[in-house]
Amino acid sequence: MPAPRKTLRSLTIATTTNPTPAAGRRFTATTALLLTSAVLLLGCSSTSGDPAAATSTTMSVSSAVTLVDPAQALALAAQQGTTVIDVRTPDEYQAGHLAGAVNIDVSAETFADQVSALDPAASYVVYCRSGARSAAAAAQMADLGFTDIADAGALVDLTDAGGATETS
Repeated sequence: MPAPRKTLRSLTIATTTNPTPAAGRRFTATTALLLTSAVLLLGCSSTSGDPAAATSTTMSVSSAVTLVDPAQALALAAQQGTTVIDVRTPDEYQAGHLAGAVNIDVSAETFADQVSALDPAASYVVYCRSGARSAAAAAQMADLGFTDIADAGALVDLTDAGGATETS
């Protein structure tokens, strides 16, 4: 005899203005999941109750990784001791990259080995073509014990903000 199937039913939440069930709003499981995810993501914000920080576009993903806007990324990249890492493929890097950036391809099998050779206590700015690979690289670096990683997202946004590029 097959096991009984369990089904997920919609969740009904009554509004405070009219507590009758007919006045409730109907949410599907997907909507509830999206709302829960949004609340959890907002909990990752690095504003820490400071009203001035609430207007910042910086958001901490983990204690080691900070998402930064292009202007912030370029300011960090200009600081002494900060290493800028282009995590795209060597071909993409050779076609044009931020001036002074080093290439460590996040999709290469040797990424973890190459990154492990770096100082985990130093400051790093990582970027890629669209922001997806930089997020993955930053997360891997954090998992390897790096403590100061700025995820700068997309190269095009960095160049639009005034970042100088070079080819190799």
